[in-house]
Amino acid sequence: MQNDTHILVIEDDTEIRSLIANLLERNGWTSSLARNSVEADEIMSRRRIDLILLDVMLPGEDGLSICARLRAISTLPILFLSAKSEDIDRVVGLEMGADDYLTKPFNPRELEARIKALLRRSRMSVQETWIKAPVLYFGGMWQLDLRKRELSDYDDVVVYLTPAEFDLLRVFCERPGLTLSREQLIELTHGRNSNATDRSIDILISRLRRKLERGKDHQKLIHTVRSGGYEFIAEVSETKA
Repeated sequence: MQNDTHILVIEDDTEIRSLIANLLERNGWTSSLARNSVEADEIMSRRRIDLILLDVMLPGEDGLSICARLRAISTLPILFLSAKSEDIDRVVGLEMGADDYLTKPFNPRELEARIKALLRRSRMSVQETWIKAPVLYFGGMWQLDLRKRELSDYDDVVVYLTPAEFDLLRVFCERPGLTLSREQLIELTHGRNSNATDRSIDILISRLRRKLERGKDHQKLIHTVRSGGYEFIAEVSETKA
């Protein structure tokens, strides 16, 4: 099975950037390299990202600011790389929302181990963080019956969903507020060995949006995350509001 994990490296030091890129390539990970926040934003606007390696001291917008900005819109794993080794620097980095902090110079094998741990933790959170109930209510007007595999409004009018649309909506309803990449959505709905693609997920999202936004207030429930995923922004509960 091909490893399509995509890691964004935001680092202005050419030598360190090259070292990291080689390490990622040896592990079969795809990487994109950015020297500053402008380049990083451009990459994230067009590519799905699974993890970010972020230098603290950067030209222009520094790493702490980038981390805080990203954390406001995404749950992507962020690992700080910094020449600042004082405890207070590590604490500040973690308080800004980073998932880990590694000081320079670092052992490449330790960086590799930390990346694997963060990716594993991220995937586990997607698998385990979910609402367990036979019927889920969301958006103030919708109910999803997992036993009957039916979507209906509060007037019990059933909305037809294809099996693929239902499976995708179920994943969203069970994990509200969690940013899910296309790869994660494929794994959670079809399984890694399926023939589903990023494009097929986008098509399903588009179809779901049309059906869910037909309500009287046309509320938007599925948010596109710029870093390459989707988030179900509706409030989901196990009891009818």
